[in-house]
Amino acid sequence: MRNIAGRNLIILLITGALAPTAQPQQPFDLVIAGGRVIDPESGLDEVRDIGISGDRIVKIGPGPFTGADTLDARGRIVAPGFIDIHRHAHGDISYRYAARDGVTSAFELEIGAPDVDAWYRMMGPARLINFGVAAGHIGARMQVLGDKSFLLPSGPGRGAASEAQIQEILAMIEKGLAAGAVAVGVGTAYTPGASPQELAAVVGLAARHGAFVHAHLGGGLRRLAAFLRTADQARAAVHVAHINSTAGGDIGEWLRALREARERGLDVTTELYPYTAGSTLIQSALYDGWESWPDERFASLQWAATGERLTRATFARYRAQGGSVISHANTEANLRVSMVDPLPIIASDGGRDMADQPTHPRATGTFARILGRYVRDEKLLTLHDALRRMTIEPARRLERRVPEMRHRGRLREGAFADITVFDPATVNDQSTYTNPAAYSTGITHVVVNGVPIVRGGVLDEKAELQGQQVPMGPRVPGRPIRAPRVSR
Repeated sequence: MRNIAGRNLIILLITGALAPTAQPQQPFDLVIAGGRVIDPESGLDEVRDIGISGDRIVKIGPGPFTGADTLDARGRIVAPGFIDIHRHAHGDISYRYAARDGVTSAFELEIGAPDVDAWYRMMGPARLINFGVAAGHIGARMQVLGDKSFLLPSGPGRGAASEAQIQEILAMIEKGLAAGAVAVGVGTAYTPGASPQELAAVVGLAARHGAFVHAHLGGGLRRLAAFLRTADQARAAVHVAHINSTAGGDIGEWLRALREARERGLDVTTELYPYTAGSTLIQSALYDGWESWPDERFASLQWAATGERLTRATFARYRAQGGSVISHANTEANLRVSMVDPLPIIASDGGRDMADQPTHPRATGTFARILGRYVRDEKLLTLHDALRRMTIEPARRLERRVPEMRHRGRLREGAFADITVFDPATVNDQSTYTNPAAYSTGITHVVVNGVPIVRGGVLDEKAELQGQQVPMGPRVPGRPIRAPRVSR
């Protein structure tokens, strides 16, 4: 028996020596270590490490992982990068504010661009965060009708279009969709001369291309109902912009109308930003008829450049000049109605001036304000619900037409490594109506396509160099996001 046991021991030793040994795990390019990982898609909520190689999440699991670079996330929340589907502030300076607010992807969908290819060429192959644009009905109208105003029509672009001009407008939008526009932008509040037939043609065109219509609707509940009927007839998907400000005191009725439309099978979503004041250009159609206003109404308006409240005289002067005005026309009660409803996505509607500086605190503090004031301090929202509305829901709104978005807004193996790490105890906005250019606090780390752009609460000055390691480089890690092109 001793001889048999000895032979068996020798065999085990020999076979053990010949068997392949477990290879040590190769270090990741980047590790996010020890944070509370929350993925709204899967429901994951555990302390985990995240291993990233290149631009993708490779592994999520109990640590410790080893990496060429490590971000300490202990005591922090690790979430998918925030997706802002309504932002007018696009540029190097604007994206720094967005990044410090946890945003990893930003989209210009309401106004969009009349020439989608030209917009992406202007933005270039890389920016600090990911970016995309819609084919814009407003800009197409301005070009066809000869309105040379900045951003929004203040001249002939607000008027009626002939049948021939409508066909030109539609051709521009269709060209943009073929070039990969992620949606179609419509703003009836800014184009009062657009007929129902023109708008129906735009909505039908979007439906044929599988694009949703991002719509800023003016005209109250009647306009909403009419637009939903138009979308229903075309079987088009619709996203209603900033319901918190557009609906005003009718917010309950607007939300009810959207829920009823969804129950009928219409693909409709909406959004909110967490401020009671809105902002737009003073020369826009939104303020047509101001001459008949009572004097006291002007005091609800604030000139963004100086912070001053307006009078009839200063309104007239600034309207002739042109620029951004802040409108204190809503209430906290109305905002809360939209916020406790589970439907609205979180989006900033953040704008900028000609120097790329923010004109309203929503451009710099929307996401941190939700997490700080309304989740932590007032407990109006749960953390999971807030993150759902900042990440997976905007991704789902986009992914039907933009397949790449199926791999963003999530924390799972194989997804793009767009990640925001924040301190739940300190996250908050710092910007105000008189000082909109203030960075949010509590956003600890932000990673875009595997590259840290915010590290330890400050912008990572090495991001430009590290971006060279990302396939889409060449300077910074953010990429153009667009739908597949269609040959015409």
